[in-house]
Amino acid sequence: MRTFKAFLLFFSIVFSNLLMAQTATIKGRVADRQSKQPVEYASVALLKSTDSVLISGTVSKANGTFQFDHVASGKYLLKVAFIGYHNQYSAVITVGSGLYNAGTILLSPGQQLLNEVNVSGQAAGSINKIDKQSYKAAQFELAKGGSAVDVLKNLPSVSVNGEGEIRLRGSAGFMVLINGKPVLTDAQTVLSQLPANAVDNIELITAPSAKYDPDGRGGIINIITKKGASDGFTLATNVQGGLPALNDFGNSRKPQRYGADLTLNYRKNKWDISVGGNYNRNDNAGYREGDVYTKNFANNTITRFPSAGERSFKKYNYAGRATINYAADASNTFSAGFFMGKRYQDRIADLLYHNTTSNLATNALIQSNTYYNSNQQTKQGDFSLANFDYTHTFQNKATLTAGMVYEHANLYGDTKNRNLKYPNTTDTIQYVYNPYKRPINGYRFKLDHSLPLGKGKLESGYQLRYDTQDGQFDYSVTPLTGQTDIAKFNGSLHAKNMINSFYTQYSGKASKLEYTGGLRYEYATRTVNISYDSKPHQLDLSNLFPSANLLYSFTEAWKLKAGYSKRINRTTNLELNPIPEREHSETLEQGDPDLLPEFIDLAELGTIHNFKQGSFFATLYYQHIKNPIQRLNSVYADTILNRVYSNAGNARLFGLEAGTNLQPAKWCTLYMGANLYNYKINGNINILGTPTTVNNSNWAYSVNANSSFMLNKTLSLGANVNYLSKRPTAQGEDSQFFVPGTSLKKTLMNGRLAASLLWQNMNIFNANKQRITTQGPNFYTTTNYIYETNVFMINLAFNLNKFTGKLKLPSSELNDKEF
Repeated sequence: MRTFKAFLLFFSIVFSNLLMAQTATIKGRVADRQSKQPVEYASVALLKSTDSVLISGTVSKANGTFQFDHVASGKYLLKVAFIGYHNQYSAVITVGSGLYNAGTILLSPGQQLLNEVNVSGQAAGSINKIDKQSYKAAQFELAKGGSAVDVLKNLPSVSVNGEGEIRLRGSAGFMVLINGKPVLTDAQTVLSQLPANAVDNIELITAPSAKYDPDGRGGIINIITKKGASDGFTLATNVQGGLPALNDFGNSRKPQRYGADLTLNYRKNKWDISVGGNYNRNDNAGYREGDVYTKNFANNTITRFPSAGERSFKKYNYAGRATINYAADASNTFSAGFFMGKRYQDRIADLLYHNTTSNLATNALIQSNTYYNSNQQTKQGDFSLANFDYTHTFQNKATLTAGMVYEHANLYGDTKNRNLKYPNTTDTIQYVYNPYKRPINGYRFKLDHSLPLGKGKLESGYQLRYDTQDGQFDYSVTPLTGQTDIAKFNGSLHAKNMINSFYTQYSGKASKLEYTGGLRYEYATRTVNISYDSKPHQLDLSNLFPSANLLYSFTEAWKLKAGYSKRINRTTNLELNPIPEREHSETLEQGDPDLLPEFIDLAELGTIHNFKQGSFFATLYYQHIKNPIQRLNSVYADTILNRVYSNAGNARLFGLEAGTNLQPAKWCTLYMGANLYNYKINGNINILGTPTTVNNSNWAYSVNANSSFMLNKTLSLGANVNYLSKRPTAQGEDSQFFVPGTSLKKTLMNGRLAASLLWQNMNIFNANKQRITTQGPNFYTTTNYIYETNVFMINLAFNLNKFTGKLKLPSSELNDKEF
């Protein structure tokens, strides 16, 4: 009831501020002064004639036309800009009501048009704004045929390790948006289902304002997908395929790689309809080498169990999606979206173990055993969702938007763990079967209002988020020998999250200064019920999340920006689940139903420099993390480690990120980004009743570089490098990870058809390997993950008409966070 009353109060405040005004429509056309041909995608700005304050903006269509609706009575100027042309201003326009035709505005080409187009094209590949960085996906040729992760890993403050874990500014916790809509999912999983060919550009929102959800330690990643550029039909399709890697380690199964994606867009009059579908099979072969020991001080023994063997993945996903956008009139627009898809992954780890138990003091051998462990972990899910949005634009340019999303995800899987005699692997020592089901239902309702106020804009909104998950976890052991606690591995869990939030913020510009300031309030409740515990695990949170951003332009070439944002990194249901899962022979993994979310203070200070050959930026940033969530190890039994999610005291992170786009010659472009940071974590914590001290600090860095060389007008050669240094964790460190690649691209049919040969994971400088090491007073474990190298892929892309801008396909609210 209190939520409903607050909603009514908000609604009444919104409408009390709406003003009615006499309005007009301004139409016009943009053309080349010499050829008189229309200029498409020219930027057209509507300015007040008295002080040149920006009122609105648009871009010209394929026929060069543009239009501004609901323009209040007054005097205005039109400013038209397009790369390679001089800016052009119209005469002063006086409008009252009705239709005003501004006629044709002619643009004059610059003296070095072609050169300027090339330079500007590179600059547009990397743009810095007051609260974010924006990157064009098309500049990363090696990502073609892959997923959005393959695009994302090239950005300066982003790193992706061997396991596919994505980090933004050194933090694994961040929020994902697709076309500006929140996706409460694990980034690796949701982005791996989005084809790279469908991505137009990626925004890194490093100091988010109050209108965004405060989720995510490192900030927000917004994926913007492609959309048809002109009226009529627009078609884009891609087909890719590849051979098994040249280095396959002699594994039992060979990886398969092939797929296709298609996007069809139709725009006409009031309708904008998009449909799309994709299928992707992208297996990964690999090898694993592990070395582990545990110390049993009570028995005065040390147990070692090194292992080695195949570790490979079979992965595929497919999906169909559609959106319908309808502009009933200039004031009312409706949109609806639908999505249905499936994702499947199974991982096999067939390892040979050599177990020994020795005297801890003398190292004298007590016993030894060799066995073969065959482990298969399967994860899959069927996903469906629907969303509906309505936007009303008032005569004073105020807008009111209401939106809702419903999602259902049916997640299920199992782990089959077989310990077999060796060398006669037909004899089973023990078989462990660990199936689960985790259906999820999620809802979101949003109401946002925007009102022009003074020289800026006032935005306010309310949001309700609600999701539930029912989990059933089973466990069986055959034979039952030696395990007396089997009951703790069976059970059910029900988790419920509800978040009510209100926000308000004001943004504007005064001379050379742009600014945004806001405040968000959230009341969140979380309830976890477990079958073997009669007492619910309840958490209620009431928090304020302030934010502020400044951007000052000293000149056109030099800018300075600063930002602050209060963030929260919420717990996932996997992290909350205390029912252990036997991940493989030597580990158990479980969560904590009383786990606290992380709270983060995020601040940054940076500079932006634009010059003739490109652009450069550098940003200092700082994060203070309260209740950092870590997956920590402890000893469960002599040959089994327990991996438990826990709040590990406090942590802080500070660093420097930098990036540049250069065009040293007409035929050569270079993009490079780097991130250097120092991470420190410390605290005295309790892991399943065992006191543990965590204290670790070190430097880490990543470098991503991408270059392109035009061999002729239709043939280009590309190369890229992704390097991640060794970096500290709560109980150890992860080694470096290095992935180089090259590509060769040929365009045909005036650019409509493109064929690319991709050489991925080149086998140079110990590439595509990563070692993960953790240790404590009574254990040590190190695992070297060796991934296949020298993978060759072919990608064919065909485009009928152009694609650009946002394709508002529906985005998942929960989908794969628990995948």
